[in-house]
Amino acid sequence: MKRLILYIIGVAFLSACSTTKHLPEGEILYTGQKPMIVENRSTTPVGETAMEEIEAALATAPNNSFFGSSTVRIPFPFGLWVYNGFVKYEKGIGRWIFNKFAAKPVLLSSVNPDIRQKAASNLLRDYGYFNGTVSYQTFIDPKDSLKAKLQYTVDMRNPYVIDTVTYHGFSERTLRIMEASRRRSLISPGEQFNVLDLDGERTRISDLLRNVGCYYFRPDYLVYQADTTLMPGGHVAMRMVPVAGMSKQAERPFYVGRKSFFLMGRQGEMPNDSVEYKGLKIYYHDKLKLRSNMVYRWTNYQGYRMKRQVQDSTGITRRRSFEGLYSAYRQSRVQSRLSNVGIFRYADIQYVPRDTALVSDTLDVKIVAMLDKPYDAEFDFNVKMKSNNQTGPGASFTLAKNNVFGGGETWNVKLSGSYEWQTGKDRSSLMNSYEMGLSTSLMFPRVVFPRMGDREYDFPATTTFRLYVDQLNRAKYYKLLAFGGNATYDFQPKPTSKHSFTPFRLTFNVLRNPTEAFQNLQAENPALYVSLRDQFIPAIEYTYTYDNASLRSVRNPIWWQTTVASAGNLTSAIYRMFGEPFSKRDKTLLGVPFAQFLKLNTEFRYHFRIDRNQMIASRIAAGAIWSYGNAITAPYTEQFYIGGANSVRAFTARNIGPGGYPPDEDNKYSFINHVGDIRFEANVEYRFRIISDLHGALFLDAGNVWLMRKDDSRPGGELTLKDFANQIALGTGVGLRYDLDFLVFRVDCGVGLHNPYDTGKSGYYNIPKFRDSLAVHFAIGYPF
Repeated sequence: MKRLILYIIGVAFLSACSTTKHLPEGEILYTGQKPMIVENRSTTPVGETAMEEIEAALATAPNNSFFGSSTVRIPFPFGLWVYNGFVKYEKGIGRWIFNKFAAKPVLLSSVNPDIRQKAASNLLRDYGYFNGTVSYQTFIDPKDSLKAKLQYTVDMRNPYVIDTVTYHGFSERTLRIMEASRRRSLISPGEQFNVLDLDGERTRISDLLRNVGCYYFRPDYLVYQADTTLMPGGHVAMRMVPVAGMSKQAERPFYVGRKSFFLMGRQGEMPNDSVEYKGLKIYYHDKLKLRSNMVYRWTNYQGYRMKRQVQDSTGITRRRSFEGLYSAYRQSRVQSRLSNVGIFRYADIQYVPRDTALVSDTLDVKIVAMLDKPYDAEFDFNVKMKSNNQTGPGASFTLAKNNVFGGGETWNVKLSGSYEWQTGKDRSSLMNSYEMGLSTSLMFPRVVFPRMGDREYDFPATTTFRLYVDQLNRAKYYKLLAFGGNATYDFQPKPTSKHSFTPFRLTFNVLRNPTEAFQNLQAENPALYVSLRDQFIPAIEYTYTYDNASLRSVRNPIWWQTTVASAGNLTSAIYRMFGEPFSKRDKTLLGVPFAQFLKLNTEFRYHFRIDRNQMIASRIAAGAIWSYGNAITAPYTEQFYIGGANSVRAFTARNIGPGGYPPDEDNKYSFINHVGDIRFEANVEYRFRIISDLHGALFLDAGNVWLMRKDDSRPGGELTLKDFANQIALGTGVGLRYDLDFLVFRVDCGVGLHNPYDTGKSGYYNIPKFRDSLAVHFAIGYPF
């Protein structure tokens, strides 16, 4: 193999000194672009979008491009060398080398700069820059006349704005609906002309009409007439009219008639039997594997609770007399509901006219569906590399049974495990640890309790019951066995809002096989033992998540999540009913102490997009846990820590805090002490594209954790106002990200600027050694 590689390099170098040696007659090698010249650049959001599309239309990568760039090339055109050195071979090893390693020359004629120029000019007009121009210039390489670069010049000039918008040529009913919905229009006087908004407005009006019975209406039936002569000076008068030859049936309202549900066999067999439930005819093959009442619930939109029906400002869709009209929105909601159930291979909704001549204004509904596979199996394997220098493999196997009770329920069993060992300069086999877990869950695609009768929510809603057992082994310390279960309701009433409510969550932690090293640490820090001792954690939890990134109109998305949890309070209240004081400690549940606390955790993220190549991402997070009553120390698994690849990146996980408590450099196990009851963290990151899919980042991180109460074993750990600013750990750094859209590989190098504890060095920059302030993190995905 080594000889083969040397042979390839040698022959390519000796016989291919020129990368243009074997170009076709009259052709020129395209070697990339010079930086684009943009004159009279528009800074409006529409202008930035226009330039993004123009840049994409003009971009063409040359040979040996650096990450697909049009302007930057790798200096060694190995693919072209091989092409010129082996293009003459038609068989044998020479042809094999050519097929494997050669890169076909990118010719100037194949770039088609004239066509790209016209495409870019059309894009300018699409976004309202009617006077804009696009031109290009060819630069022949002075050292080789068979090589050339391109340079495009874009002159945007002034954008046109909309002056008036009128509707003509529609029926009286259609005009009334269109006029009444103007306040929701995407094109309004004074706004910049934009083809995207024009297309969006056509779709909006089409959807509006289809929601009030106009089954045959389509966006293509709407066309615009634009006039720039009525109001000179960059103004456009817009008129919307029906397309020539539009069918009269397009504006005619239709009603929904009979409904039927066809469930095909697993091999595509046609139904051979049927049953009727509340007017819904259900056809099936051999045996009905769905409950009739559930099929009715899924397909009966009128019975949904909290319907999100799109309204027009006239309120026409709210009138009782119009409930029987066909509605595209209702169709989409039923289609979405059938999809969310998750048991169908496909589900197709068809509307069939009562007669082919369309004399009747009634459409019968026919739903054709097929069940998916009854069982699913999934195996996941990964390698974890944690910021506390723990690394190792992990794997999980999940087996799921679908449609358990004939109503879309899913039952699964999951077996997981992972193994970790210490890496880095302090590595030791004694630090090895492993984790094993077994869990089972039953998920209902609806609210199980309280019962909703035959009614569904008009948004995704699930109920999940889960049981699990996990064992965590921390070598040279302890084994922690955790049993638990919970019941959780998940709701998403809006595309931007999600609610998760867990009315019951019970965890039982059992500390097993504590070592002498752990007992010595326990003697130094009694609160640590209380947080890890055998105990019940009976909790209630609620989480709200807001995320508007999916909205088309949002340029700078916001993500906000807040979780509130309460543990042990209901149990203590029951004890109080039987005469036990609420403040009495060490009360037991089934002979074991239980935790009692209130916990609040919130995180806010804001991404400010500067342009398509750069943004500023920011995050602020805070949390607090207050233990009281039965125990004044929170369970270890509920406490906060800071540092690591997704936190303050200049510090490793559990290496700082609480407060000004310093780490014990001589004790590799001291990380177990660096947890707290209060958390505050803030991050800001400037993200920019370096080239193609390769991105860079500059970041600044700050934060720490603190104790609610004074702890003599961790001096300086409690939160005080006078020391708050000085106890904020601060770090900066740089990072690289390779973003493939579906997967992001990330490496960050953090540099400490301020330690929250006394390091013996005066001043705010109190890092003793610069080398010790560095922390490198490899991770998957963005930190926030």
